[in-house]
Amino acid sequence: MGRWRPPAEKSTALITRAGHDRLKAELDELWRIKRPEVVKALAAAAAEGDRSENAEYTYRKKQLGEIDRRVRYLSKRLPDLKIVDTAPSDREAVFFGAQVELENIASGDTVHYRIVGPDETDAKRGWISIDAPLARVLLKKHIDDEFEVQLPSGTEHFAIIGVSYPAE
Repeated sequence: MGRWRPPAEKSTALITRAGHDRLKAELDELWRIKRPEVVKALAAAAAEGDRSENAEYTYRKKQLGEIDRRVRYLSKRLPDLKIVDTAPSDREAVFFGAQVELENIASGDTVHYRIVGPDETDAKRGWISIDAPLARVLLKKHIDDEFEVQLPSGTEHFAIIGVSYPAE
């Protein structure tokens, strides 16, 4: 029986200049530094003899597969990405690249998010994908707009109290 999976949803092909540079640097490091190291270690492990009981050989084969998979993905993804490095003309509206400050109307807590491409999301930094439900609701809204959004924790009501576009 095969491992058929339905095709993944197409993600938005937008990215910031800094995000694009990070992905290019990752591809370069994987291809020029990590992959040759793993190939060398794999060859050394293969030379040790019986491969069926060689844990080092098995580990290095798996590691090489992961590197090759990531290299393939980045090689296909990078040419498709569109770099967005200019702020929109209406700097009080929320668009790609915006740093948004929201106030939870029920609790009064404030949160900060930055809307970025799906390849550069980082929850610790508050960077959310433009494909995320919260980002989709935020797009084209202005300061002082109120909205509600369905989050995994339930429906939340927010007000936009700040929008800025950081220089990269």
